[in-house]
Amino acid sequence: MSERAAETRALIFEVLRPFADKKGVELADGTELATDLDLDSMKIMEVLLELEDRLDISIPQNILPNVRTLADLERELDALQTS
Repeated sequence: MSERAAETRALIFEVLRPFADKKGVELADGTELATDLDLDSMKIMEVLLELEDRLDISIPQNILPNVRTLADLERELDALQTS
């Protein structure tokens, strides 16, 4: 894992930790944003906006269908940062 990928992963965990703590869920690659963390579409958009600000990137809404788990989110953000 590259240093950038590790930093992105740490940031994702940091942003999602309050939701995980509230639900008593341990964050892992397979953690589902909607099911496990109880994030509705509005909360997911808020998370994406915070990640955009913190990573200084633009996250297109068309990635949403590809993002179900924490690993999916990490993969999509990594692709955006390398393109």
